[in-house]
Amino acid sequence: MANVSLRNVSKVFPNNVYAIKNINLTIEDKEFLVLVGPSGCGKSTTLRIIAGLEEPSEGEVYIGGGFVNNVPPKDRNIAMVFQNYAFYPHMTVYENMAFGLKLRKYPAAEIEARVKEAAVILGLEKLLARKPRELSGGQLQRVAVGRSIVRKPVAFLFDEPLSNLDAKLRVQMRTEIHRLHIRLQTTMIYVTHDQTEAMTLGQRIAVMNDGVIQQMDEPTTVYDKPVNKFVAGFIGNPPMNFLNGCIVRKEGKVYFDEGRIRLQIVDEMLPKLAAYVDREVVLGIRSENIYDKLFVSGAPTRNVVTLSCEVVEPMGSEVYLHLSTGKHSLIAKVGGHDKPKINQDMDLVFDMSKAHFFNKDSEKAIV
Repeated sequence: MANVSLRNVSKVFPNNVYAIKNINLTIEDKEFLVLVGPSGCGKSTTLRIIAGLEEPSEGEVYIGGGFVNNVPPKDRNIAMVFQNYAFYPHMTVYENMAFGLKLRKYPAAEIEARVKEAAVILGLEKLLARKPRELSGGQLQRVAVGRSIVRKPVAFLFDEPLSNLDAKLRVQMRTEIHRLHIRLQTTMIYVTHDQTEAMTLGQRIAVMNDGVIQQMDEPTTVYDKPVNKFVAGFIGNPPMNFLNGCIVRKEGKVYFDEGRIRLQIVDEMLPKLAAYVDREVVLGIRSENIYDKLFVSGAPTRNVVTLSCEVVEPMGSEVYLHLSTGKHSLIAKVGGHDKPKINQDMDLVFDMSKAHFFNKDSEKAIV
């Protein structure tokens, strides 16, 4: 097993276009790290540089402590699972899984042992004689993983492996990949644009944008303490609500004033916001931290705002309420029992102890 390290790695394409810029990243031995971000953010380029499929323009790549910039992909002892499986259609599942080992001239007995071991791990024992065209999407995905397992690599690289599957299969395969990591105890690096996959799979996640790692930490830390507005808006479903406004002081109390609504700032946030009094900031608040007052015990009297519900989206166990202040649109996520009528005014409690504030210009987190 091995750790993977990128030191000051950049990839520059013609016309001085940076795909990734000065990436410093270490994936520990046996760790599951997820690179997540929007399309074009550089996450797949980063993975391909680790695999040796792309050469870095600058920087150094290490696998297991060894410098590998000049080592070809076949000699890096890593396995990559792509979005497209690229099976040989005329071969059986067994033959597809064994093909790479045959090229490396492994003994037939060892090839058979490895393929059967991988088949047991992935529940493919009854499918080994089938051709790829006879398999479902989920079965094809398991075969693609099995083809990698038989090589016993020091690290697995996954490049958007579930994007071709339907929603139900994606959930199932997420669970199977998670179980696989626990069973194999090997280093895994996983690329996705789906923040749900990132949050549920990664021991750590690295959020990327514009070729730069914006934040890297445990999923709950990234969710609860985003370092900037981009991370706050990208991680979470629905996305975090953002409101532009000013920090104002009135009668000895400090508020966030959006124009239509005014919210009192909790005491523990005042020291970090003191320098922003009478300045514009961005308030961020997640949808689950806006409550219907009717269902809040204790009936708080501060930070209660009356808004009209424009759209109601029942999601089963919860309901998304689309609201408007006149200047900003908001989404509140409430319990499935709470189903207000469209255009009906309702009293909403903003839990300001869970609020985030961002510098309007730099978009970095203030608190």
